[in-house]
Amino acid sequence: MFDGHGLDLSNAPSKIGEAEMRARQAEICSKLENGSVLLIVNNPESVRSADVEYPYRSNSNMLYLVGWEAPDAVACFHQVNGDWQTRLYVPPRDVEKETWTGIRPGLEGAEEHYPIDKAISIDDIEEDLAALLTDCKSVYHVRGLSDGVDKILDSALLEVTRERQRSGTGPQNLLDPRPLLAEMRLIKSDGEVSQMRHAARVAAAAHIESMRHARGNCGEHQLQAVIEGCFKHNRSQWSYPSIVGGGDNATILHYHENDSEIADGDLVLIDAGCEVNGYASDITRTWPVNGKFSDNQRAIYQIVLDAEEAAIAECKPGVPYDAPHFAARKVMAQGLLDLGVLEGPTLEDAMSAEQLSLFFMHNTSHWLGLDVHDVGVYRPDDEPRLLEEGMVLTIEPGLYFGAWRPDIEIDEKWAGIGIRIEDDVLITADGCDVLTKDCPKTVQDLEAIIGTARGVLESASQVVGK
Repeated sequence: MFDGHGLDLSNAPSKIGEAEMRARQAEICSKLENGSVLLIVNNPESVRSADVEYPYRSNSNMLYLVGWEAPDAVACFHQVNGDWQTRLYVPPRDVEKETWTGIRPGLEGAEEHYPIDKAISIDDIEEDLAALLTDCKSVYHVRGLSDGVDKILDSALLEVTRERQRSGTGPQNLLDPRPLLAEMRLIKSDGEVSQMRHAARVAAAAHIESMRHARGNCGEHQLQAVIEGCFKHNRSQWSYPSIVGGGDNATILHYHENDSEIADGDLVLIDAGCEVNGYASDITRTWPVNGKFSDNQRAIYQIVLDAEEAAIAECKPGVPYDAPHFAARKVMAQGLLDLGVLEGPTLEDAMSAEQLSLFFMHNTSHWLGLDVHDVGVYRPDDEPRLLEEGMVLTIEPGLYFGAWRPDIEIDEKWAGIGIRIEDDVLITADGCDVLTKDCPKTVQDLEAIIGTARGVLESASQVVGK
């Protein structure tokens, strides 16, 4: 179990190395105003309940530039005699605290193992950072992550002193670094692609295991346990809360309860991805929990699959980012016209908001990287961005016929069918590479694998009844 029915998951990539991190630092610093300071503040810890905290995850820009994964850290990029340097404010070693919460790298560990020039205790940030800010004109910083850093910055920006009036020292501008970093992060390096390719393979293995261990009347939570157990077994974690929706629950786009029994004969939609060294995968598959599509399920499924393949065919350099979306819409509209779900007389009529959008109400793609909905502007200057080599995006068309919906009438034979198929696609020099291609999605392949480990999952009602 947890190997994706023979997928080789042994070649996990190392983390992004120091040389690439240093190159990123040099690139972002080259984009900053001369005489400025860039601050990257790590995410604060978040309380789940009382004294229990959520599992910690670093700010993606901190991971991108420094690779630091612990809380209470601030990276600072500043100039010394015209040359850019990186310092990192981190918690010092503290045996008493480490006894409770784990060993810290401390200042020495930070300087030895991370791409920085100097480590300074976070306890000294007020005095040290204030001195650096005295000599700069602009500060690149995102407010709201640290009250302490915001206070230091407010003081530097707003303080009125005789020295400042006499010589004009201190920062005058507060700028947002995120647009600059987003443009850098949008194009993935070979090292980043290696991380994402492995995350895609682990996620594919997890989806395969859920298919193999499924059976009629099993619980959504049981399939979620298989998926996320596979993630953990392969040294990864989910990149977003898993969606496991059976039957009508699959027609709710961001369904999250995952606590219902999946009736024998129903479809189950699983939208689940994992994160490897910060880099995300994002896969959705929909399949019959008992291993056999009904005729009506197969008809809708094939439309969505054909739409996804048409969208993937549009993934190549120089093509507008929304071309896959329009290709998918066209195929789905024609398919639903052929079934009589939509009305003509033309394909354009069927593709209208009044028709197709009732059943396909989301975009086909989003960027993917250090965040599952990764950074990067889709329409700079209000024109669709052209795809470039190194971009990674999802392709995820879907059709949803929610029997629960009070706003439309749905033919009984389609009611309760919700289908989404999603893959992760890397734009290459001459086309694209589907990173998630190891995950089955044809009707034939799905029916051949579902339930092949039958007997491992009891029905949800049987488990509850014990």
